[in-house]
Amino acid sequence: MAAPPAIPRRGLFIGGGWREPTLGRRIPVINPATEDTIGDIPAATAEDVELAVAAARSAFLLDGGSRWARASGATRAKYLNAIAAKIKEKISYLALLETVDSGKPKDEAVADMDDVAACFEYYAALAEALDGKQHAPISLPMEEFKTYVLKEPIGVVGLITPWNYPLLMATWKVAPALAAGCTAVLKPSELASLTCLELGAICEEIGLPSGVLNIITGLGPDAGAPIASHPHVDKIAFTGSTATGKTIMTAAAQMVKPVSLELGGKSPLVIFDDVADIDKAVEWAMFGCFFNGGQVCSATSRLLLHEKIAERFLDRLVEWAKNIKISDPLEEGCRLGSVISKGQYEKIKKFISTARSEGATILHGGDRPKNLGKGFFIEPTIITGVSTSMQIWREEVFGPVICVKVFKTESEAVELANDTHYGLAGGVISDDLERCERIAKVIHSGIVWINCSQPTLVQAPWGGNKRSGFGRELGEWGLENYLSVKQVTRYCKDELYGWYQRPSKL
Repeated sequence: MAAPPAIPRRGLFIGGGWREPTLGRRIPVINPATEDTIGDIPAATAEDVELAVAAARSAFLLDGGSRWARASGATRAKYLNAIAAKIKEKISYLALLETVDSGKPKDEAVADMDDVAACFEYYAALAEALDGKQHAPISLPMEEFKTYVLKEPIGVVGLITPWNYPLLMATWKVAPALAAGCTAVLKPSELASLTCLELGAICEEIGLPSGVLNIITGLGPDAGAPIASHPHVDKIAFTGSTATGKTIMTAAAQMVKPVSLELGGKSPLVIFDDVADIDKAVEWAMFGCFFNGGQVCSATSRLLLHEKIAERFLDRLVEWAKNIKISDPLEEGCRLGSVISKGQYEKIKKFISTARSEGATILHGGDRPKNLGKGFFIEPTIITGVSTSMQIWREEVFGPVICVKVFKTESEAVELANDTHYGLAGGVISDDLERCERIAKVIHSGIVWINCSQPTLVQAPWGGNKRSGFGRELGEWGLENYLSVKQVTRYCKDELYGWYQRPSKL
């Protein structure tokens, strides 16, 4: 088993340097797999937010913006590529930090760090390409005007990110924001902030201009809320719960401040009876809900099975679930670690007990693994006998829990798939690709997977509909999140425009 890493004691990263929180408070860091306290992080308050926003605003306006906001995209790309290189250099250490901070298996954390580096590289390339897209001419039906478009950074952005993929979710926002020329205040979840603070150390190491990225840690009401309501923050990008998203929208609305929200989900995975390889479909069903301990906003946690294969499929699903290695996430081969915290553990257990009391059947799991006496571990859980009125069908669990319903017809499957207030993702598995394409069009979500679940590609848009939020991250759409479009129009004729009559000369 890999040795746990040393936990550095960091302050808040503000204005290119480190400082202790104004009130001197700190929050303990708990390893969720062992329940041990392994360090602490600063607990920022509104006073610290003021300092961070001021540093970001100063960096944005410095020398008329020429140092960052109006520098060439190629200039900003150099810094993004330098960050990516440092991530790669420190990948093992960062993955270990992520593992002990969040409870996810080490192999998953390593994959996350690979994705972090790739995301910075991708947006470095888009930053360079942005230079060539400026002054794009607009075709007009008249000759007296010429018009072009500028894409400008939106300003100082507040980035509030979750605990399930701590550094990766932060990077999804930081990389495009910096590529666009924005300056930022990043507030990661207090439940998993270690790698985000290390991002500050990397920015210091590569010489990112002071104040371009500021990182504050702390509780949501103390550190997150002041960012959302701050008059000098020009945009908020948030990933997290729908309830918190509503609060952020309310705060931002007071200043008509733009927001982009990536919120909860209760995504369906529809599996038809024509699948020739049951095990292939079973593995995708498991990956869709048990990867990262099911703590994934897009988890396909509602499994819809055609009645002809339901019994056979569930038998195999249970066999595969029994074979998952649940262990300390630092152990080699671990495929299911702990959930993030005691609070989340108890919440998931409550969902399971409520499902049982409402009449559902816990086909597999639902308890702590017998071989693990400490840590916030929950067995992969499969729940059948579910009705559409049950809590387990309607609400996001955010844990390794999948609920199952059986359908007879394609139209019934589509109706069940869309029976949710959420609309982040969905999937369909069938050997009939025409059917897959047909269903992809009618599932009400921002993402649809065909014959798979959860592939996440930096080049492709990510985001949802309905109560899953709005706006898109990743791909070129992620960059557009942080750009403002300006029309510039010039009158080209030498003579008067001629709308008003020229007064006669005296």
